[in-house]
Amino acid sequence: MGRRAAWQDGAGQGGAGQGGTGDEFDVVVVGAGPAGSAAAIAARRVGARVLLLDRSDFPRDKACGDGIAAHALDVLDELGVPDAVAGYPPLPALRMTSPGGAEVARRLPRPAYTVPRTVFDARLVTAAVAAGALLRRHTVRTVQVRADRVVLDGELSARAVVGADGAGSVVRRALGHPVNPDRHLALALRGYAPARPGPPEQLIVTSAPRWPAYAWSFPIGDGRANVGYGEVLRGERLTRAYLVDRLAALLPGTDPAAVTDLRAHHLPLSTHRPAPGRGRVVLAGDALSLINPFTGEGIFYALLSGALAGAAAAGAPERAAGRYGEALRRRLGVHLRHSSTAAWLARRRWVVDAAVRAARRDERVYRSVVELGLGDGRLDARTLTMIGRGVAARDRTPRR
Repeated sequence: MGRRAAWQDGAGQGGAGQGGTGDEFDVVVVGAGPAGSAAAIAARRVGARVLLLDRSDFPRDKACGDGIAAHALDVLDELGVPDAVAGYPPLPALRMTSPGGAEVARRLPRPAYTVPRTVFDARLVTAAVAAGALLRRHTVRTVQVRADRVVLDGELSARAVVGADGAGSVVRRALGHPVNPDRHLALALRGYAPARPGPPEQLIVTSAPRWPAYAWSFPIGDGRANVGYGEVLRGERLTRAYLVDRLAALLPGTDPAAVTDLRAHHLPLSTHRPAPGRGRVVLAGDALSLINPFTGEGIFYALLSGALAGAAAAGAPERAAGRYGEALRRRLGVHLRHSSTAAWLARRRWVVDAAVRAARRDERVYRSVVELGLGDGRLDARTLTMIGRGVAARDRTPRR
């Protein structure tokens, strides 16, 4: 059978197989994006009867950078979904420019991929259905928690519910949690443009005047690249025209008229997370504000939190929130504290300049920064020391 996945530890058996087509289920998952599909698959792997709901039919588009890091593929392999990026070429390198103009370009520890969400999400939904989840188009509007079950819209009943319904989560609001406040919420605009010439690599260009903010260009492999611009909200209204202008300014050679399928989306940053759930209801992915505050990456978080949530909901529905919260703390707690610290430090532009210069000089620092931004890495002493030296050198430089 192979090694046991981390989210299956102690999960038990949540049901006697899928069976039936009634409106009572062991687990109802609200939202069929990466977090929801992962939750459905994980719940089915321990035997639960699972209903997967989404307001859209698949395939459907989702505004996103489309970047799939190696850590996300690790989770999918453990879920038994090994081919989610099949047919898309690996991106072996990352190039990053700091607010002060410092640049680092190195090979990634493991390649990343760019897969449009129209393809990636549909593949995950297909895998969830193949695992035995029942997929239904439905927009959830009300969530009623009772002693022995959760009732959605007065008609769907479950022993436990996973809220994986994104940044505007209905399930999150039902638990009494408002959306993230400014400075813990970003806005990004995404589109598709002709790929830049040269070797394939992920490109991130940060903005000095509007930091924390950056533009990106991630080649897909079909002559196009996913391009976009995003920044942390600070109480100002950001218009579509402004976001397009910033994208073009930071990605020279990008003709705004050639950028198609422009869509904006909010990114609830992990620096302001609500409680992971209550009783029989748990939150995963963007609904739990699991967006890396350092890079805006969310697919790895979505898949991992969804898998943990699905297993907890299936294994002990009446104690789902407690079991899930503990699993999250064990798996991501230290990393989330370190990424929040990194985000706090990175609000100072000169710290980012020092980090990029240190990553250019030292491959181990580069790997540490990449792991922190794309996976579940931590700030280590070597990285902090080298960044600190860079900041100190700046402080000793005479000002004109």
